[in-house]
Amino acid sequence: MDKPDKNLKETLGLSAEYAVASELCRRGIYAQLTLGNRKRTDLLLDVDCGRMLRVQVKAKQGREWPAVKGVFGSGIVLVLVDFERKTVRERPDFYILTPAYWRNFIRIEMIKSGMVERGEVVLSDELVPTYRDGWVGTSLRTSHVDRHKEKWEKFDKLLGLA
Repeated sequence: MDKPDKNLKETLGLSAEYAVASELCRRGIYAQLTLGNRKRTDLLLDVDCGRMLRVQVKAKQGREWPAVKGVFGSGIVLVLVDFERKTVRERPDFYILTPAYWRNFIRIEMIKSGMVERGEVVLSDELVPTYRDGWVGTSLRTSHVDRHKEKWEKFDKLLGLA
């Protein structure tokens, strides 16, 4: 089996969570997976000084990450994991996003584009878009996030290690 099974959508997300935890642990940052499927935190990070950071993880194996609800607040990071065109023997690509990225993305894609003003989308207080047809979240492509690829140093900065 060289390619991920397309019927294993649930396990793809779990695989992404373990992959992110592994990458962080390799970099000396303790990462603990959280349990359950009704959570907004997939990993908890802790460093010796007692600083904590929450991590959300979203995986894809197709062209885009669907229904992304963003990242909002302080002490939180969103990591997008890209398995597209990867065999099971290949490492996925990682994109590290902060709330500042999400605010800017929403400002450009939803507000400046006029989508909010035209009523095509409504933004929640946490900047989660809801479209006129009821769809919640938005799709992201690698072209939206390519400059954040492999930016693991963001964790050092947020955890006060840099």
